[in-house]
Amino acid sequence: MKGTVLHVDLTAGTSRIVLHEDIFSGYLGGSAAGTELLFTYGDPRADPLAPESPVVFAIGPFSALYPVATKTAALFKSPLSGELGESHAGGRLAMSLREAGIDALVITGRAENPSYLAVENETAEIKSASTFWGQSATATDRILREAESKTGRKISVIRIGPAGERFSPIACATVDGSRHFGRLGLGAVLGSKNLKAIVVSGTKTLPLAKPKEFKTVYDILYDRVVKSKEMKKYHDLGTAANVGPLSMIRGLPTRNFTQGNFEGAEAISGEQFAKDFLVQHTACAHCQCGCIHLAELREEFAPFHYSTNRVSYDYELIYAMGSMLSLSSPEDIMKLLLVTEKQGWDVISLGCTLAWATESFLRGTLSLEETGGLPLAFGDGAAYLEMLGRMAKGQGEFYRDLEKGCAFCARKYGGDEWAIQYGGVEPGGYMTGENFAITCMMGVRHSHLDDTGYSIDQKLLNADQPLEEQVRAQVKEAQWRMVLNSLMICLFARGVYDEQIILEGLAALDLKWDNSSLQAMAEKSLLRKYEWKALCGFDHKSVKIPEKMYSVQTATGLMGRKSLQKRLRLYRKYAGLKPSTGGRRTS
Repeated sequence: MKGTVLHVDLTAGTSRIVLHEDIFSGYLGGSAAGTELLFTYGDPRADPLAPESPVVFAIGPFSALYPVATKTAALFKSPLSGELGESHAGGRLAMSLREAGIDALVITGRAENPSYLAVENETAEIKSASTFWGQSATATDRILREAESKTGRKISVIRIGPAGERFSPIACATVDGSRHFGRLGLGAVLGSKNLKAIVVSGTKTLPLAKPKEFKTVYDILYDRVVKSKEMKKYHDLGTAANVGPLSMIRGLPTRNFTQGNFEGAEAISGEQFAKDFLVQHTACAHCQCGCIHLAELREEFAPFHYSTNRVSYDYELIYAMGSMLSLSSPEDIMKLLLVTEKQGWDVISLGCTLAWATESFLRGTLSLEETGGLPLAFGDGAAYLEMLGRMAKGQGEFYRDLEKGCAFCARKYGGDEWAIQYGGVEPGGYMTGENFAITCMMGVRHSHLDDTGYSIDQKLLNADQPLEEQVRAQVKEAQWRMVLNSLMICLFARGVYDEQIILEGLAALDLKWDNSSLQAMAEKSLLRKYEWKALCGFDHKSVKIPEKMYSVQTATGLMGRKSLQKRLRLYRKYAGLKPSTGGRRTS
């Protein structure tokens, strides 16, 4: 990769091409290179919503070339955690950036009026979004596809909903049909820049340095993808297949992490969704898997008159709007997902925040006066739908606060002990044990995708493994994912891409990497992310888990304070983290 970066300054209304070949040659691309661009263009001490705070979109050398290398990394300072913001999305965006001839798009400044950005090849134009500012994320996509697709070229559309316009720190950015930069508040950052959407297209092609070698590697990967049992699982039922098995081992968070098994799991399982509601499988551009599952929600709005909407679903969405809220009706879940999609909220953060509010009300720390006379109860789908409606309208202080996330609400209204968040970030849907807790505390994004903690926990159900080996494996996977995420490989294909095929794939692109240089890059990239976090004020010695988590049964039993402290010490040691020099305490 040449390190071709398109830098757009919204304040000045200008764009320019800047070459950062050194960054992309040293860090491959994607997530790792994007972090370096954060250091180059941003100040980790700045307000996440300040005009000067950058947003970086970056692809990798495998993007739109090899199978399932479909992701784009977004890097920014998170308004939710106050530290590193990183989220990955599929769709057509990586291919569109490749066709535009740019390896990364960096956006700084703030447009004077509501705007959207039209990127074509290596140029960018700032256009007015005044006529559709305030529209839903779904409506914005329809508007821009009609406006920008008249030449017949294929485009990718990133957009925010009204939640991003309100600077909600749990606002996401939606990509194309149903993909999302879901976590950590990218929607709010774009909203703060008066940027409703970004449209990307191009006409360029990438010449192959070694076509024969490339085809050999491509054919091997293609064969692995279409014949892999693991990839078949993602195609058939998708991650929703995890609902039943996780509930069986007490690993499915239920009623705000009160227990790990849900009595309604079968009714909201991937099998049940597929049987009764699945209408379409789709795929990201250049993916042979087709893991995107769309269900049809049919609602009567007048006698014999019905509306139909297609709703994307997967395990994390079913957990957040299903078991966490004790909802066993797929229709109730889909209704909540549809509103969430239109408003542009992160489903995981929203579900955890609604669950915190419900437990707070049941414990008596939230009153009817604060909830606007609405009683909250687990299992009440109509009440949750009403809550989302009030949040969307900003109807009352409490509902305006809810879209600021779990940690903010707990600080203001109390209930920190049962506010399930790590470093300000609500977790993914795993109640598996201590390794997952370490992922949430020490992962660079506080994300279940930062390493393999939840998987290590589940393996402990069948075989013992010394604690030191568990942590070492966790750190090793965190480092290896720096490679996968720099190549921008979908993590569903992590079993397809081993080190050998990656090296052969790089060589076929005439990129000179070996085992030792890959490992060195992985270790350095992970530490650079921790360096950015530390400069934001993150102190890795001060992270903790919610107090409630010490008293609930996980798949591997109760979590212990001493064993968690030992794991944290070992994690810091194996990752090569230096002793903390201070910073703000995260809770």
